Amino acid sequence: MTTPRDLLFVALEAEAGHPVQMGEVSLALAGAEVIDFLKSPTIRLDAGRIVPGHLPTPADRLLLEAAAALVMTEPYESVGDWLWRRGDSLAETYVAAFEAEGLVVQQGRKRFRLRDGQAVLVESLPRRQAAERWASAEPVLVALAESLGIHSNQDGDAPEIADYAVETVLAAVNGALLELDAERRRRSVEGAAFDNLWRSPE
Repeated sequence: MTTPRDLLFVALEAEAGHPVQMGEVSLALAGAEVIDFLKSPTIRLDAGRIVPGHLPTPADRLLLEAAAALVMTEPYESVGDWLWRRGDSLAETYVAAFEAEGLVVQQGRKRFRLRDGQAVLVESLPRRQAAERWASAEPVLVALAESLGIHSNQDGDAPEIADYAVETVLAAVNGALLELDAERRRRSVEGAAFDNLWRSPE
């Protein structure tokens, strides 16, 4: 299993009690891909930019697609830019893969949205493996999930992450999530102001 897949399992398991939005999950999944690449090592970080290294063929199809999407020429791409570019509708891509692999089933006619409760996880080995990783409070998975507001039931402080490159990616994910939230709030305020303008008497 991969970190992005495990993260999506955690998000789907938590959906009933903690609805999360596709945009946030997409950004976190893109960050999880970078972290898995760092462990390969498919890439390295240089001043916050993703520098491709030896590009082995990932066993996972979705990671293979991600590797093919890496910017291969200088000045390369910042982690933040990768999150926004690769993270565009990435949650939908992963959910579609889960559905094709029989890991989730759809209920109703609508396509799955994390807030709609239209998808049901199927009992499977990947699901159990993700649950075991989550239960063990694996630091990277916990940090990514917490960035989405999903908290582990483990007591005590959050596990520390000693890898500076991984910390850099996690910080970029948190920054992108804050930026997304700020943009949503701005649009909400602008939308409310527009509605009030039309409702105001002449």
